[in-house]
Amino acid sequence: MNLKSCLVRDYMAGHLVTFKPDMEVMDAIHELVKQRIAGAPVVDDKGDLVGMLSELDCMKVALNAGYYGDWGGPVADYMSTSVESVDADMNIVDLAQKFLESGFRRFPVLRNNRLVGQISRRDALRALSELAIS
Repeated sequence: MNLKSCLVRDYMAGHLVTFKPDMEVMDAIHELVKQRIAGAPVVDDKGDLVGMLSELDCMKVALNAGYYGDWGGPVADYMSTSVESVDADMNIVDLAQKFLESGFRRFPVLRNNRLVGQISRRDALRALSELAIS
């Protein structure tokens, strides 16, 4: 197998922690900490991707609490809504280029506009490493 034939779907995580936009943000933060993950997709009731909640987004909660004394609110108030995603059939080389250009640590993976997984820089490095030793 060569790098061009290695696809995102072969290395993505398919079992994801996801949040709903109306979920209490402190509950989401507790889940991120408990699961030891840096972010998670936010999906609506149909399962469509509507945002991402990252550690950086969660810092807004602390700032809001510092300024206004309010520790809560729905995930929708803090999530990023301009989300870049990748297709499950994208090859790993193109994914690596997208990681370099964007600076993001992870991308939600879509197939036919539906969330099917997530791929991280570490997943891409695992693919490159496995191909280098095979």
